[in-house]
Amino acid sequence: MHSVLRGKFPIIGSGFGSALRYGAVGVIAAFAFAGCSGPSSQDEVASAAMQSSVTEPASDGSPARLRLITSEQYLNTLGHTFGPSIDLGSKFPPLQRTKGLLANGAATAGVTAAQLEQYQRTAASVAGQVVDAEHRNFLIPCQPESEKAADKACAAEFLEEAGRLLYRRPLSEVQVAEAADKASVAAAELEDFYAGLAIALEGMLISPEMLFIVESAEPDPTRPGHERLDAYSLASRLSFFLWNAGPDAALLDAAENGEIQTPKGRARIVNMMLASPRLESGVRAFFDDMFAFDDFDTLAKDPLVYPSFTGVTVADAREQTLRTVIDHLITKKGDYRDLYTTRSTFLSPALAAVYQLPATPGWSRHEFPADSPRAGLLTQISFLAVHSHPGRSSPTLRGKALRELLLCQPVPPPPPNVDFSLIENPDSEYKTQRDRVDAHLENPVCAGCHKITDPMGLALEAFDGAGRYRETEKGNPIDTSGSLDGKLFENVVGLSEALRDHPALPSCLVERVYSYGSGGPSSPDDRDLLSYFNTRFMEQGYTFPGLLRAIAMSTAFTAVTEPEGLSEASAQAHAPYEQYAADHAK
Repeated sequence: MHSVLRGKFPIIGSGFGSALRYGAVGVIAAFAFAGCSGPSSQDEVASAAMQSSVTEPASDGSPARLRLITSEQYLNTLGHTFGPSIDLGSKFPPLQRTKGLLANGAATAGVTAAQLEQYQRTAASVAGQVVDAEHRNFLIPCQPESEKAADKACAAEFLEEAGRLLYRRPLSEVQVAEAADKASVAAAELEDFYAGLAIALEGMLISPEMLFIVESAEPDPTRPGHERLDAYSLASRLSFFLWNAGPDAALLDAAENGEIQTPKGRARIVNMMLASPRLESGVRAFFDDMFAFDDFDTLAKDPLVYPSFTGVTVADAREQTLRTVIDHLITKKGDYRDLYTTRSTFLSPALAAVYQLPATPGWSRHEFPADSPRAGLLTQISFLAVHSHPGRSSPTLRGKALRELLLCQPVPPPPPNVDFSLIENPDSEYKTQRDRVDAHLENPVCAGCHKITDPMGLALEAFDGAGRYRETEKGNPIDTSGSLDGKLFENVVGLSEALRDHPALPSCLVERVYSYGSGGPSSPDDRDLLSYFNTRFMEQGYTFPGLLRAIAMSTAFTAVTEPEGLSEASAQAHAPYEQYAADHAK
């Protein structure tokens, strides 16, 4: 779209300084999906009002965050703003995983000039579609006096509304005027109102106010001497937490009229958000992150060893687990711990080939029988195939993933200069993976780590590197007995039950969810707060919506402290924009 004009009309928008002034942002009614609806049952209302046996401990909350919006949040926000008929393109490369979550990496990430180029390509495409003949009549709330000339008033009307959603708070008069001026100048130059409007919209879509979630604080009138998120920042934090996208019109209005800052108002809003269809998108995003499903992007299997494991299998394995999670946690409102023992799931034709079951068209619900070795998420292809080698299984990788992803127990990296050649050699004298593991345990340099990973991973040897069930390896019987922190078991079903009852399983989820919701890693100072959330989680039957509600309604969720180095962080974030503008002005 008119690359020549990008130098004349820089698409950066109002600089990063205004992002710090105006903080996080809201949403427009005209372009947002309805999203918010009331609680679906009296049970949900009762749950929302449930009293706890414990009192939330005093907490200063989390630092006010400046974090990069994730690519999925960016695309979701565009989709919610302009509708499903707009082609958004593909995802961008993921952020760096920090303390178990990609979302935590957003709290420390900046944007490079190369990344800006990616955002710009998406922005140009989306802006062009918004103003084209197919979409303009229902996305743009006014018509210009002439399609071949500037119309500043119409441009301002559209950009003010769109900017309110994209920037997640109302635009200032100066911001509206600058955007409308940009559209008008470009329209006059191009003799095309809509082309000029697209130039201005493109600038908004890659501006710092769009790409960075900047939280603003204000004095907390209920706690003298403390600060809390301002109303628009709280709306953004809630929306990215529960919906993985910017706020909708109802949420923005609640910020504007102050309702979101009252306990009764926030309770109503949180209940509506939990009842919204958008909750599924938010829950999917969290578990996709927690389970490190970004590893699927680089997953490859040896086609000679696993000929039935294809690219379709990879995509469907990810989807199977997420469907299982949504069905169990959201639809059925089940106990989180039972995810690791449930025999209920969903199958596609591609998965049926690996599960060695008859294929039926499309996705279908499936219940593994009581005598099946398939019990819980650990026995799904998503876990088994990702945490294996391209040509064989790996009890070490599987045990490590179980510890780190599900129990929040970091496993140290292997020591340097360890010779794995004999153990890794598929043609070695070792008959089974248990024999290989025993070799690890005989080496004192390796034994320390392998003692905490391999006893669980060996139970999963009932499944090969693609997730297919087996009873022998190279003709030798597979011993699937083992232990999990003193709990002995005979097979993978026993492992699933031991994991289900492990006290670290729910506490790990609590820590991950709070970090995800607050926008950054928890700290040692959060110990009492996390203990409180653990108790609330238990009191509510380990239901996931109950945990989301407890965190979203807590004082800690909205309480913030002034972070150190915010000005330095803003300067670092601003630098790529300056370079980008300089490059495109040439």
